Amino acid sequence: MDSDGLSPPSRVPTIGAGDESEAAQRFPAWLWGLMALAFGVAVSLWLAQVQKQQHQAERAAAIERVAENGYRALRSRLESCELLVRSVQTLFLASESVSDAEFAHLYENLQPRRKFPSLIALAYARREVQARSEHYITDRIAPIQGNERLFGLDIAAQPANLRAVLTSRDSDLPTLSAPFRLIQLAGQGHDADGVTLRLPVFTPGAPPRDLAQRRARMVGSLAVSFRVGHLIETAFPQEAREMLHIAVTDVTDGAALPLFDSHPQTTHTPGGVRFERDLDYGDRTWRVAMQPLRTVPARVDWAQSLLPTGLLASLLLALLAWSLAGTQRRALELGWRMSRRYRESEERFRALNELLPALVLLADGESGRVTYANQASRTRLGGALTHVTLASLFEDPDLRLQLEEPGTHGTSNAEAVLRGRDGTRFWASVSIARVQLDRRDQLLMVAADISEQRELTERLSYQASHDALTELYNRREFERRAERVLSGLAAGGQAGALLYIDLDQFKLINDTSGHIAGDQLLAQLAMVMREQLREGDVLARLGGDEFGVLVANVHDEAGVRLVAERVRERIDGYVFAWEAQTYTVSASIGAVMLSRPGLGLNELLAHADTACYMAKESGRNRVHFYSEQDDEAARRRSEMEWANRLRWAVDERRLLLRYQEVWPLARAAGDSKRIELLLRFRDEDGRLVVPGAFIPAAERYGLMPMIDRWVIETTLANFDHLHPSGSALALATINLSGASIEDESLVELILSQLETHRVDPGRVCFEITETVAVRNLSQVARFIERLRVVGCRIALDDFGAGMSSFGYLKNLPIDIIKIDGSFIRDLLTDPMSHAIVRAVTDIGHQRGLQVIAEWVTGEEIAHELVALGVDYGQGFALHEPETVVFQRD
Repeated sequence: MDSDGLSPPSRVPTIGAGDESEAAQRFPAWLWGLMALAFGVAVSLWLAQVQKQQHQAERAAAIERVAENGYRALRSRLESCELLVRSVQTLFLASESVSDAEFAHLYENLQPRRKFPSLIALAYARREVQARSEHYITDRIAPIQGNERLFGLDIAAQPANLRAVLTSRDSDLPTLSAPFRLIQLAGQGHDADGVTLRLPVFTPGAPPRDLAQRRARMVGSLAVSFRVGHLIETAFPQEAREMLHIAVTDVTDGAALPLFDSHPQTTHTPGGVRFERDLDYGDRTWRVAMQPLRTVPARVDWAQSLLPTGLLASLLLALLAWSLAGTQRRALELGWRMSRRYRESEERFRALNELLPALVLLADGESGRVTYANQASRTRLGGALTHVTLASLFEDPDLRLQLEEPGTHGTSNAEAVLRGRDGTRFWASVSIARVQLDRRDQLLMVAADISEQRELTERLSYQASHDALTELYNRREFERRAERVLSGLAAGGQAGALLYIDLDQFKLINDTSGHIAGDQLLAQLAMVMREQLREGDVLARLGGDEFGVLVANVHDEAGVRLVAERVRERIDGYVFAWEAQTYTVSASIGAVMLSRPGLGLNELLAHADTACYMAKESGRNRVHFYSEQDDEAARRRSEMEWANRLRWAVDERRLLLRYQEVWPLARAAGDSKRIELLLRFRDEDGRLVVPGAFIPAAERYGLMPMIDRWVIETTLANFDHLHPSGSALALATINLSGASIEDESLVELILSQLETHRVDPGRVCFEITETVAVRNLSQVARFIERLRVVGCRIALDDFGAGMSSFGYLKNLPIDIIKIDGSFIRDLLTDPMSHAIVRAVTDIGHQRGLQVIAEWVTGEEIAHELVALGVDYGQGFALHEPETVVFQRD
């Protein structure tokens, strides 16, 4: 009997290891440790080199980013200067004569020096032709103080300045001058090198169409002058000026003219990080070169380097390999000696088991009392195990009952909680078998502590179902629980609801204070929302700034609204502080009742998303319940469905063209055939769908450019097969959307298709609406002008509806105006509509335009339009739309 009262059996099984022991001795433990050390050091050096290269790449990327931001800031500053001159040009184009007082008041209103400290003067030079040569005499200057020497200055005396005048005149684009000496700063101790940005001033009227018109109609030149070095310096952000050596030179004519050097005395070693890019603007090319001011060593800080940790890990790995190899060798040698000399020795049995890290116990087969425990067992379970039964060591009552049964055969590979004598508990992998020793039944238990593996498994399980940032359930776990609720509802379970929560204006906080602030806000709001929910409610983060709540055990909308409003009000009242700034945030919540079976998870989430969208559309910071009768939600779903159908409409040949004839109302208008092309969609049943059903969806989801391109290509490819008149068709009108006009490549497509299919451009008219025309007048004017140059005609649709278009007719190059149908419909009953139609007709004829009236619904209206002088009419009373000829089969 040993000191703890546990006696070993007199006979143990044979354990032989002779061959293994001899093999282990051929490789000593120190050699295993040395090989492990060499491997660890090699891996550590490789990781340190990879870390160094990554550090160098990150540093180069940071410098590149700062330089790129500086380059963009300089371009943005030049474009802002252009807007300043454009605003002054607008005054001259809108008025035939600008007085000195008006010029001075404009300068005072603009206050340009607040944004451009480097600005010297804003000046206007009038054009004079003297002795068959052009002269530009400066006669308007702002501010006058400090710029008195400019009065009467002939720009022809400054070659660089004069070149900018002539270049801007010929191109009608803003033009920068080469750097030259500014006469108003001479002798004042200032840097007199400056540049001017110039724009031409033409006589009032439509924009000049070609070079000859621009030269003939030019009356003067506007300029804004800057100290070029100061202009460039103030354009770059402070971060770029502090970090980089910035040098800007003018390389337009081949020679490098220095414009700015932030650190002229600084030199750089070859091969360093360098950012160089040419900035083309205003007919000049500036070369922007940037290099880091300070050379930062490429090495990684020792405290952050992986090398010390790797070397330490290598050493530990070597020690572990040496220890394991030595322990294995000693254990094999011990087993070999014991198996050969003391097979039935109690002491050798104890020595072998004492070295094992596993828990080994023997218990009496009848009483279950423990008779032997090795060192690992005594340490883990407590030293005094006398009279302790094997079953009492287990926490699981079912397993205890199984071990207490007479003749039990134990268990195999079971995971159970073991309980020590001191009350400690731990998880173990246990195997118990009934064996015979000394002709007596014994229970042999071998157990291994798996607490760490169990903890790791539980942690991985937690991470798989929870969001790492907020520690809420993640989307996968939320959907799993939602499916469980839906399944229970189908089986007669309790009703509930789903809340879909989307934070309003969360992106603003991310953009202004960074993603770290956004993450902190999400974590705090997760705690806030959790406090407002009841026991049994499930809160999850679905992604980004979106959260979901499964509200349990509610029977009506009122109960759900109480929960949702409580969460919304708490979020709305929460103040988030970050780095001396405070933010308030609100939430839009969509709610869906879970009160009827048969609802799928995808359908449920779609309803919740629709309800949340409606909450945002209604003004945000509110709760919206999904309803099948919700017209707006149905419209949104319909638009999404239409968008999906339209994406394949061209390939499936579901788009059709119809035409409506435009009839002459007076003999002077002629009787040649004119049509307007109308778009239709053919559904799966062969029915034609009018544009009002699918055009809103196409506009919302950006599909109009694709549709317009199909209409243009199809029309021009089959031009002589649109109308029964064939090649005698005089004019076909194609409608264009605003999104297509903003596509600069559309004009090239039109010109290419006209040439490919040999269609006379004079037979093609493109129609745009008034709202599109006034939304971006300059871009629309350029678009129209390129088409009219080749002979195409342009019509302005819905004219007069906004009444803003009268002011744009003076400069907008169009051929046809179409009076909005709302005025034609009320022509005979509303005096105001009658007056508007007369006014539009008179204005159109004064400009030499043809006038078309839409919505002509009867002969009386047609006769009245003739009396008012309207040229053409269009409407169901004159002609009902028909399918184009080439699609009739």
